[in-house]
Amino acid sequence: MPSHPQRYDLIVIGGGAAGFFGAINAAEKSKGLRVLLLEKTNKLLSKVKVSGGGRCNVTHHCFSPALLSHHYPRGQRPLKNMFHQFQASDTIAWFENRGVKLKAEDDGRMFPVTDSSQTIIDCFLNEAEQLKIEIQTSCEVTTIEKTADYFALTANDKRYHGAALLIAAGGYHKKEGYEWLADLGHEIVRPIPSLFTFNDSEKEFTSLMGVAVPEAEVRIAGSKFSQRGSLLITHWGLSGPAVIKLSAWAAEELFKQNYTFTALVNWTGVPETEVRHSLMKLKTDNSKKQITTSPLFNLPKRLWEHLCAKAAIEEKKIWADVPNKSINKLIELLFACPFRIRGKTTFKDEFVTCGGISLADIDLKTMESKKTPGLYFAGEVLNIDGETGGFNFQAAWTTSYLAATAISEKQTP
Repeated sequence: MPSHPQRYDLIVIGGGAAGFFGAINAAEKSKGLRVLLLEKTNKLLSKVKVSGGGRCNVTHHCFSPALLSHHYPRGQRPLKNMFHQFQASDTIAWFENRGVKLKAEDDGRMFPVTDSSQTIIDCFLNEAEQLKIEIQTSCEVTTIEKTADYFALTANDKRYHGAALLIAAGGYHKKEGYEWLADLGHEIVRPIPSLFTFNDSEKEFTSLMGVAVPEAEVRIAGSKFSQRGSLLITHWGLSGPAVIKLSAWAAEELFKQNYTFTALVNWTGVPETEVRHSLMKLKTDNSKKQITTSPLFNLPKRLWEHLCAKAAIEEKKIWADVPNKSINKLIELLFACPFRIRGKTTFKDEFVTCGGISLADIDLKTMESKKTPGLYFAGEVLNIDGETGGFNFQAAWTTSYLAATAISEKQTP
């Protein structure tokens, strides 16, 4: 039989980024608030730990709410308004006020100056300890009931009563994972993967694994989806920021296609007309020059030689001796090199879902459920997801901060 229930002003479900940020801010804004944080696994802040290769990509160096919101395939419009309340500059100030200084890299990603995710974890754990937030791990919630005055939770055969409840349980790979929330009356948008790399079925570029192109464009053939940025050739196919961003924006379309599609790569990052003009000019002005030894568009030598070989241009051929058929083939490979994609590779530890709790069910000013007063949501459990680069953490900080503010105004110790 469950034990006599313990009572709290706020119970937070989820020991990740959004859960900790929500718990800490609620307790700080309303001193003496009795807060309990429950984590079903035996690890706290596991995504924070592995983010950014163990450095923790805390946020992105973008301080315009409108521009910041443009990095979210789902949740863009509501986040634009939310960022007026708490955005990247607020995140930086929040951590700096607690002794954690952040730095920006050339691509806009922001990390602690220590280059260690443990710095962020230690900050959260220290804050939670100072605010007397109770934390229980290996504690999975199995039932939630709403009474007139509180939420009654069961976890590990123990009963807990909370005046307010913040769900920050992260994303689930399958819709079944959300059933306990659907039972509270909330619509679930089917979860599907976001942020993944492309598996090349033909493996014709495998010998070039490790080669990177700094400014490429990747398109999904037959669709409107394309992204620019750094592109990396891997042993399984294509990766890098351009591909991973594209996977987020095209997540629903690629799911419908069962991850079987053609990706077209413009290695040059410039329009086809410019590619054609450059090659034809070389054929005229540098007719005696060997083609394969002089890469164009600052492409890596190995990639240039591979593309020339695919265009049937022999190793020591000079421009004057190459037929227009081969030049046209090289132009096509430079501008729209086809990759037959069959499947994807997701980052297991940094898995991000497209889908979750429908935003139509949430008061987006407070993150409170429209269907169940006192119930709040934050982080990836919502149907919000961003590109790679610190955007998903920023959404977690913002949504949990809004929830914490609303909770602290309603709940008094």
